[in-house]
Amino acid sequence: MPTRRTVIAVAAIATGAAVALLVAKARDLPDLPIATAGAALAGALTLLFLADAALTAWALRRHPIVFERQMPSAFALGQSHALVVTLAHEGPRPWRLALFDHVPATMTQRLLPADVVLPAASRLDVRYEVTPLRRGKVVFEPAAIRVRSRLGLADLQLRVGAAQSVQVYPNFAALSRYAWLAGDRRLAEIGIKTYAARGAGTDFKQLGEYVPGMPTRHIDWNASLRHRRAVVREFQDDRDQSVMFLLDCGRRMRADERADADGSHFDQALNAAMLLAYVALKDGDAVGAMTFGHEASQQRHFAPSKGMAALNALVARLHDIEPTPTHSDYLAAARDLMLRVRRRSLVVVLTNFRDEDCAELEDALKLMRTRHLVLLASLKEGVVAEIASQSLDDHRAIVDVASAHWFQNARAEAFRRLAGKNQLLVDVEPEKLAATLVNRYHAVKRARLL
Repeated sequence: MPTRRTVIAVAAIATGAAVALLVAKARDLPDLPIATAGAALAGALTLLFLADAALTAWALRRHPIVFERQMPSAFALGQSHALVVTLAHEGPRPWRLALFDHVPATMTQRLLPADVVLPAASRLDVRYEVTPLRRGKVVFEPAAIRVRSRLGLADLQLRVGAAQSVQVYPNFAALSRYAWLAGDRRLAEIGIKTYAARGAGTDFKQLGEYVPGMPTRHIDWNASLRHRRAVVREFQDDRDQSVMFLLDCGRRMRADERADADGSHFDQALNAAMLLAYVALKDGDAVGAMTFGHEASQQRHFAPSKGMAALNALVARLHDIEPTPTHSDYLAAARDLMLRVRRRSLVVVLTNFRDEDCAELEDALKLMRTRHLVLLASLKEGVVAEIASQSLDDHRAIVDVASAHWFQNARAEAFRRLAGKNQLLVDVEPEKLAATLVNRYHAVKRARLL
């Protein structure tokens, strides 16, 4: 490709020839020598351009530019990731080039293309940032570099490197933050409530020194005689229980209110499920999941498992699933759950239901509650509250405001119907879902409802 220098040279030759021809015509001079000179200059420039491009291509074949892309093992949805690519060659002279890595269309990128100078016989690291906007497998195609020729007359475009694939998982950054804050005892920063759980459960934890005010029935008399001081048994919340997620993949979970948020309602529900799964596994419980609301061939099922390795398996099982534009059949999902999960579990239903779904959802909850403890978590659209709070100064907003209030009232009435039979209901904005679920899980454990 010709560079700006080549274009300027061609323009200069053409302009000079045109001016010379005009002057020759005004003075009635022959124009053949001028045309011959212009053609000679153009031919010389063409030969110089071709020679420059050929010599540059020969040098690149002799000492090719090597491209290496350093990729993480996985990406987190909505999180910015810094990538490093390395350019290297063994040639005796530096190269001026522009680099553009072929970032997948489901990612945004920053700091590309990059204009760099690759020194002679050396390596150069180039950094840029990507932000995944969708979960699942993504492929980075070979990168493109545009190398400036030795004389600066041509740019040679090359494809370098190899295609690489990597998975985009739900936003596991929340898990890291939770683990760090839990170790530092500052979980209130993300809305997680903490309670003194000493003696709250029934599973024996350890022996401890008696403190006035503790129940005397927990005193271990044999240990007290051995240590010659009062020793009590300390207990912890019940372990070895089961938490099962019932994840709605229907059309209403496709809602995506803000482009700068952490993804759609489904993405944020999946993030909240991963955080609660981490907390439950840390507490010694088993975690499983099942999806509904899409085709039977797309349904995912993960049997309840214990241990932190189960979290990786669960994420790998669900990370690439997407909601579909279909209706969610709550009753069919409840029947499937009853057939698959025989052991009494805490079933967390993650959905976004409407008042017209109340009768069907009520039957589904009634069926599941014959064996399980069911926590219904529904996502609330923040945009409805924004519309309802609009000013009525503009007469065109009256219908929108009235419709928003009608929708809110109908939804609230449906929740009141469901709450009259069971209090384990959650109706929050997507960004508050994770903390709310963890708090409800802790409350269920403390109350020993399982």
